[in-house]
Amino acid sequence: MKRFIHAVLFIIVCLWPVLQGNACTNFLLSRGATADGSTMITYAADSHTRYGQLRYHPGGAHPAGEILSLYNYGSLKHQIDIPQAPFTYRVVGFINERQFAMGETTWGGIEPLSKGNSEGIDYGNLIYLALQRAGNCREAIRIMADLVATYGYADGGESFSLCDPDEVWLFEITSKGQEKGAVWVARRVPEGYVSAHANQARITTFPQEPARWKKRGPHPAISSLHLDYINNPEVECVYSHDVISFAKKNGWAAYDGNANHTDADFSFADTYNPLTFSGLRACEARVYAMFNRVADGMKQYEAYAMGDPKAKRLPLWIQPDHKISVHEVMELMRDHFEGTPMDMTQDVGAGPFHCPYRWRPMEFEVDGKKYIHERAISTQQTGFSFVAQCRRWLPNPVGGIIWFGVDDTYSTCYCPMFCCIDSVPLCFREGNGSMSQYSPTAAFWLFNRVSNFCYLRYDVMIQNVRTYQKSYEENFIATVNLLTDNATPAELTSLSHRLAKEMMDGWNMLDQLLLTRYIDGNIKYMKDNRIETTPTGVVRFPQQPPYPDWFYRQIVDDHGDVLQVK
Repeated sequence: MKRFIHAVLFIIVCLWPVLQGNACTNFLLSRGATADGSTMITYAADSHTRYGQLRYHPGGAHPAGEILSLYNYGSLKHQIDIPQAPFTYRVVGFINERQFAMGETTWGGIEPLSKGNSEGIDYGNLIYLALQRAGNCREAIRIMADLVATYGYADGGESFSLCDPDEVWLFEITSKGQEKGAVWVARRVPEGYVSAHANQARITTFPQEPARWKKRGPHPAISSLHLDYINNPEVECVYSHDVISFAKKNGWAAYDGNANHTDADFSFADTYNPLTFSGLRACEARVYAMFNRVADGMKQYEAYAMGDPKAKRLPLWIQPDHKISVHEVMELMRDHFEGTPMDMTQDVGAGPFHCPYRWRPMEFEVDGKKYIHERAISTQQTGFSFVAQCRRWLPNPVGGIIWFGVDDTYSTCYCPMFCCIDSVPLCFREGNGSMSQYSPTAAFWLFNRVSNFCYLRYDVMIQNVRTYQKSYEENFIATVNLLTDNATPAELTSLSHRLAKEMMDGWNMLDQLLLTRYIDGNIKYMKDNRIETTPTGVVRFPQQPPYPDWFYRQIVDDHGDVLQVK
């Protein structure tokens, strides 16, 4: 049979969730929890080596016998060849033309499972295969289960966010080590609720109804999986048939607080990704931060988020105290633990200008004691992030949007890319620059130039960024809301390109404003959105605000004998 080698599937991955490493954050919002009845998921790909670009798969029919070659993103080594599907959907980043979207966070898990099968499909390719082949969450769960059972799972623990116009699901998976395949659990987020995950497995106990499952058919790769019931809309939890028995066989099974436990007390998270201080403080704390901003009563979980495993555990999902808009979701991605004991803008590490970022490593030692810097939702090393929005009352081309941004979520601008576009704007396009190659037309480098300059005098400079950000995002949302149901893919492609260009033009102006206004630590006066000058055209003498008193005292305590005026 003639083989057709498909183009390399590039994947987006995040490294293990150790304090010193990279990590990701996802939010999940059901229809009943949002202001307009859309479903939404978010994803921040936080990595010191990840470049911000929007990947694109055109989709369409594929010839019989075509072979798909998968390559591991981390090593770029050939991973596995599998048959191509007869038809694949168009994929824009992490959403496809059917308004199905996915995100992920990595948690690795226990040894010897964290390395995955010796061969098989890695989790990044699993995402892209699901996006290319599935029209909704339930189809994606079945497809991913079939794929890892058939070809193996060459990765460790992952949490996937799945979103379609009707439902939002959380899917957690880990390998079986040297045994082919994976164990997993998937749960639907209840209507009116929100959930989140951040590099820590979150599904503990789960509904089990084995008597109602039936084997699906003779296919040897899937005959043992309890998946028949997934198409029933009443079913809100599915799992691999051996998720419990595999753990029991290896002596790993953990149970949820019941000395006389049964399988009903089995905890997926406690078995395959037991909590540690790092898992709490660097991972679960980000879930707490999101929950804390959308609902009252979250302080009861503060001690848990700060690293106490015996404190009251965060629930898998909560009901927010108000309906959440798409712009508020964007704002939820912009959190530094403000208003909590972990607030990164308030301790001395923020410096005299309240910069909420700490350069790595995150763990350090003083006088034999170990300490950490906080790991917040918003962080400087983000390659890209998005808010995926799926709107069931609209046709797919108009209804599905990936609001895409690059660099730090606090200073990015989320620009709408519709799920039907047939090309990606230049500023987000693959190949336009890289982590080792600067490109003046790449959004990633422009946004990094702005944010990195802001780090020098953060508290005042970030206000300019936030003003631009709010103006552009509100304008983009208003533009999207004015679209008619019959907007064509060509029109939506043109609109996505136009808005991306407007964003780039605006950020170039912002970049120039920041340089001219804040050069050399000065703050020039502004009038009518222009730097103020005298009638003869001379720039007005700039403001030179002093450091805060506490910072001067530190200087004196450290070096006062040399600096004192005598």
